[in-house]
Amino acid sequence: MNMHDPRPTKANATHGGRSIHPGSGRRKTRETPKGRQVDPVALEEVRALLGDRPRRPDLLIEHLHLLQDRYHCLHARHLAALAHEMKLALVEVYEVASFYAHFDIVMDDEPAPPPVTVRVCDSLTCAMMGAERLLAELKNTLEPNVRVVRAPCMGACHNAPATAIGHALHEHATLESVRAAVAKGDTHPHVPDYKDFERYRSEGGYTLLTECLDGKRQVEDIIKTLEDSNLRGLGGAGFPTGRKWRFVRAEPAPRLMAINADEGEPGTFKDRHYLETDPHRFLEGMLIGAWAVEAEAVYVYLRDEYPHIREILLAEIPKVQGAGLARHTQIHLRRGAGAYICGEESAMLESIEGKRGLPRHKPPFPSQVGLFGRPTLINNVETVFWVRDIVEKGPEWWASHGRNGRKGLRSFSVSGRVKDPGVKLAPAGITIRELIDEYCGGMAEGHTFKAYLPGGASGGILPASMDNIPLDFGTLEPHGCFIGSAAVVVLSDKDDMREVALNLLKFFEDESCGQCTPCRVGTEKAVHLMEQPRWDESLLNELTKVMTDASICGLGQAAMNPVKQVLKHFRDDLAVAPSGTTTPAPGKPARY
Repeated sequence: MNMHDPRPTKANATHGGRSIHPGSGRRKTRETPKGRQVDPVALEEVRALLGDRPRRPDLLIEHLHLLQDRYHCLHARHLAALAHEMKLALVEVYEVASFYAHFDIVMDDEPAPPPVTVRVCDSLTCAMMGAERLLAELKNTLEPNVRVVRAPCMGACHNAPATAIGHALHEHATLESVRAAVAKGDTHPHVPDYKDFERYRSEGGYTLLTECLDGKRQVEDIIKTLEDSNLRGLGGAGFPTGRKWRFVRAEPAPRLMAINADEGEPGTFKDRHYLETDPHRFLEGMLIGAWAVEAEAVYVYLRDEYPHIREILLAEIPKVQGAGLARHTQIHLRRGAGAYICGEESAMLESIEGKRGLPRHKPPFPSQVGLFGRPTLINNVETVFWVRDIVEKGPEWWASHGRNGRKGLRSFSVSGRVKDPGVKLAPAGITIRELIDEYCGGMAEGHTFKAYLPGGASGGILPASMDNIPLDFGTLEPHGCFIGSAAVVVLSDKDDMREVALNLLKFFEDESCGQCTPCRVGTEKAVHLMEQPRWDESLLNELTKVMTDASICGLGQAAMNPVKQVLKHFRDDLAVAPSGTTTPAPGKPARY
């Protein structure tokens, strides 16, 4: 064949006039496989860190935590090694590691962050108590030897402002206290005094569970008692607990149970209170639930902002298992990684499975197709906390509490401008005025009651003039609000409602999972509009409608509630212009 023959050969084919394999006509062999190569040293470091732990995909987040804790970041070489060791595609590891706020990916040609990170909460109550000023002061005095970053709610609203130094939560934080803690290396969890296994059992604890496991109690009787008490899910949704247990039990086995301990709603800290004071009352209720629905395993999903509670559970769960009280199920403690969206039940299930916390479309509901595709009972911490008391004391005991025609007890997380903030166990149906005066010692000195959030960041905002509404499920909805997890933030005449709403929308913007366009783009556009000197009310109303109607989950559906309520009740803070747009009124307090 003439070497100058223009006709293509198999070895030197052309496509569109371009040579596919130019030169010698032979395919060039790569010296290494495509993609990032696995560093042998990094692989050995990963293997040493994992030890004999299983390499299952659902443990990916747990293994990422091991790397983050050991190296204070996630080096790219370790991520490649982890993907190789777990037999996962590298993109699977990266998409999970980049989704969660508490993971820090560092490329191999980049410097690692300082070994100590100080996170400063910038959510509403902490912002009211000076978090922005504290953040700026810490950046000016601690960097570059210490990394200082802003962070969302840490469940310490009653002790604001809050910071996390490494794995240690520091409350009532000041520049001096944080600097002193950093200097001492105070970065490990502070475990408080709590009722441990021995004390709990000496006071009658686990008697009810033992009766259940020994056949002295019948499942139907337990479920009927919960139904008669009208105990509802206390994580926010308010679904009747007994009915949920019955629905899950009716599904075909095998079944699972998941506990949502990821209370990330700004203003909420009640689950923290119960877990760090009386954890076994929660564990007993959880194990009774697992017995009732015959769940083969229970997964406790705990938010990463509560490292001290993780230490408590790591110490106490083995005691329960050692006593044979969990012989009917397996208990798995899973650690969140800083994602508010994982408080949504289906996003939590995705995270437990080792994936990004993206909410699932419904139906099917988790009670039918839940964790690992199995029917799953999902309960909030406080919900199962009350199971023992309701069964032992009877449904009438629970129903005997309440005011203004409502029944039951509610644990209100109260923060803001009151003298005595904290978790307040009060009758369901109590009004905000009664809650402030009877349980919180009244308003803080120098503050006049102006407004309140009855259900955290997404529950809306009401003016002080509407202080006689019973706080319970179903009572606030006619006013465009809801009680949710009963996170009550009290505002005063010192607070600018425009800035309050903007703070809340920035939180939703940061915490949107990004899966659906209405929420991902809508929160960003809302923040942009609200940062302008004049609010474009018509555009904000359009955004509200689209986000409420089209978002996949409750984050996007409820994100605009603060905006709607501020426009409705606090127009004086906005000084509405004749054109329908708004502008801030003169002489208002400076931004938080």
